[in-house]
Amino acid sequence: MTYEKELKFFRSILQNYRIHSCIIPANDKSYRKADRGLRDFLGMEDEYDQLFCMPHESIIKNTICKITDIFFCNYIFIVLPTEDSAVSTFIAGPFIDVDINQQTLLEIAEKNHIPAHIFSQLQKYYTSVPVYTDRDVILSLFNSFGEVLWGSIDNFTFKTINMSYQNQSFPKIVKNLENKTDDALLAMQMLERRYEGERKMIQAVSQGMTHQAEQILSKSSAIMLEMRVSDPVRNIKNYSIIVNTLLRKAAEQGGVHPLYIDGVSSDFAKRIERIRSVDEGVNMHHEMIDKYCALVKRHSMKNYSPLVQKVITLVDFDITSDLSLSRQAEMLNVNASYLSTLFKKETGMTLTEYVSKKRIEQAAFLLTSTNLQIQTVAQNCGIYDVNYFTKLFKKHTGKTPKEYRESTVNF
Repeated sequence: MTYEKELKFFRSILQNYRIHSCIIPANDKSYRKADRGLRDFLGMEDEYDQLFCMPHESIIKNTICKITDIFFCNYIFIVLPTEDSAVSTFIAGPFIDVDINQQTLLEIAEKNHIPAHIFSQLQKYYTSVPVYTDRDVILSLFNSFGEVLWGSIDNFTFKTINMSYQNQSFPKIVKNLENKTDDALLAMQMLERRYEGERKMIQAVSQGMTHQAEQILSKSSAIMLEMRVSDPVRNIKNYSIIVNTLLRKAAEQGGVHPLYIDGVSSDFAKRIERIRSVDEGVNMHHEMIDKYCALVKRHSMKNYSPLVQKVITLVDFDITSDLSLSRQAEMLNVNASYLSTLFKKETGMTLTEYVSKKRIEQAAFLLTSTNLQIQTVAQNCGIYDVNYFTKLFKKHTGKTPKEYRESTVNF
């Protein structure tokens, strides 16, 4: 295939979207796992041939075909162009492009005569299928791939087949499932996968590994997002509360003091209740990853002793207070000489140098983000002599406060 690299790249993109893909040669039966085992579990093995053999028999070349099955799951079929007579079909799916709430699931179960004691397993299946209600995103992906295969959007067509509203049911399911009980093993496996995904995400965030945490969230969110209530928005809110709690604990494991965590956690807690759609909730999860990983990168104190951690936290908590060595030692009830030696050993700088560094960082931020007078900036950094502030600022930055402001921002 002349497009082998492009196909591999496209499949990696789909994988990041949590959409499974496979390439099936003609007369190959490996497509029976394409629906993640749903029909096999429900005793509908005959339906595999009807759904997944269709591309070889009825889908013409230069066509991207989207099929929505009776379970509202979508599959994309493409008969891949080849230079010989061998026929292979590219299958991507399943994915869902509508909100499936509990009422819809109950209707699907009733229509297909799925017994009540199997319903919980059907629910768990849907939590594993990725949901993309913005259909244009998926359409754009496959149209772009179609242009790679056939050169131009004018050289292929996009065909849709909707089976979800066909008036057909499968009473044989009742017979096939008569002797089945709730699949406890399947339930256990789903829980294990969910907790494993959560564990990996916590570990990544505790190390400030943003990219890895993002990937884990993308791959695991469908498993972890269990449908607990019928309202999809309420469900995503509930899940967002769980994610916020997990990431808060992850940051704490990463050595971040609760002082820094609480503000971020409280802000997300308020915003979660204002979520208006599933997509908004999913986007917030990625923002949570970024914010909590940033906390770890900026404020992790895992490598410091408890005493030095307290000193650093006191400095960050109120940069305007008396942060002298003698005052800190008095507040912490330790010997000043011992505190000074320990702080220098662990941070590589004296306490006075560290406090000055933090005050200059705060001053630089205020100079570039506000139009406060320089004297006011100095006071908000705990320095009340403006001349000393100017001298100290120039020592650290090479510029006076006025020169620094003028070189970085215009009000």
